[in-house]
Amino acid sequence: MWKFIHKLASPPHFYNLAPKLVPWFTVPGVLLVAYGVYAGLFLAPADYQQGDAFRIIYIHVPSAYLSMMAYMIMAVSAAIGLIWRIKLSHAVAAAAAPLGAWFTFLALATGSIWGRPMWGTWWEWGDPRLTSELIMLFVYFGYMALRAAIDDTAKADKASAVLALVGAVNVPIIHFSVEWWSSLHQGATLLRKDGPAMDPSMLYPLLAMILAFTFLFGALLTRRIRTEVLFRERRTRWVKDMVLSAKGRN
Repeated sequence: MWKFIHKLASPPHFYNLAPKLVPWFTVPGVLLVAYGVYAGLFLAPADYQQGDAFRIIYIHVPSAYLSMMAYMIMAVSAAIGLIWRIKLSHAVAAAAAPLGAWFTFLALATGSIWGRPMWGTWWEWGDPRLTSELIMLFVYFGYMALRAAIDDTAKADKASAVLALVGAVNVPIIHFSVEWWSSLHQGATLLRKDGPAMDPSMLYPLLAMILAFTFLFGALLTRRIRTEVLFRERRTRWVKDMVLSAKGRN
């Protein structure tokens, strides 16, 4: 087991493995998106209170979930790289940050669009979940800016890893904010002791979209890690040999 993990953490091994993994993420992701969009827009009935406006949930909820999951991947990878000095871990963290920022922005944008007809406002600064999600977007930006500001890759890895770990405290705040403070957001709908508080005709498309977004995130992350590995290892022997081999075939 440890031998497999050690081999997977090898940059050249992951670089060669990544193209084989991407289709396994992409194909089910696309199929699930097709089902989720069709079922969510055309099969699910209108909500008895929100009407058809509720359908933005099929984009908003997966985006919000991925914004936090991407951050945890970034923070855990940064911690592994910081503690055990595994180069691939820092590459994973660097690759996850822009994706997490995009999902966070999408969650905030769709949340504002949803909030306008439901709450009567595009934004409410007093809502703890909105504010903490916005803070996470700023942490993503800070992480990427810090990496870009330091030319030395090793120093950039260490500094950004510390920032990622400090910012990780915001993730549970986002998740539990509706329970800890008064919020315009509703409470838990899916993860409840008595089961999801949604009709199956609405629930199944939502679960499909969450899973679809996860698969597509996996595909994008794998491709970005591969690019990050190539950039970091551009001066190593195995990259030079690969380039020379490619030129020889041409």
